[in-house]
Amino acid sequence: MPSFDTVLEANFVEVKNAIDQVAREIGTRFDFKGTSAAIEFKEKEKEIVLHGDADFQLQQIDDVLRGKLAKRGVDVRFLEAGKVEKAGGDKVRQAIKVKNGVSTEDGKKVQQILKGSKLKVQGAIQGDAVRVSGAKRDDLQAAMALIRSELKDLPLSFNNFRD
Repeated sequence: MPSFDTVLEANFVEVKNAIDQVAREIGTRFDFKGTSAAIEFKEKEKEIVLHGDADFQLQQIDDVLRGKLAKRGVDVRFLEAGKVEKAGGDKVRQAIKVKNGVSTEDGKKVQQILKGSKLKVQGAIQGDAVRVSGAKRDDLQAAMALIRSELKDLPLSFNNFRD
């Protein structure tokens, strides 16, 4: 029975390269000289932490980060910005989560979309992915198009296509 997996995976090599480029740019830009502007990547938590003197500075770093990610082909919809927190003194920081894996609520949305359509396919949540299986390859391709059109806010990709 033909099937494919619906996944939500960022290319972490490219994310790390973009963060390195942003760190280099922070070091060379005139408006960041003498400030506490910095960026770091916590691999275990899959989290980017921005440090700065003010909210405005965090916004500038965020803009540079999004530009570098876009140039490297990483969809910025993977980023989920957290709240700006005080970090002692007059410093602020912001944690940006990098989405990885389809959450159960998003998996349920995919399943509901497939059930609501008249396609002869089934969706099953398997860990961080949703496996979609059906009798015909054409139905699976129509399911891919339907998922992409319905869930525009998620940068979903499809892999492990089996015939």
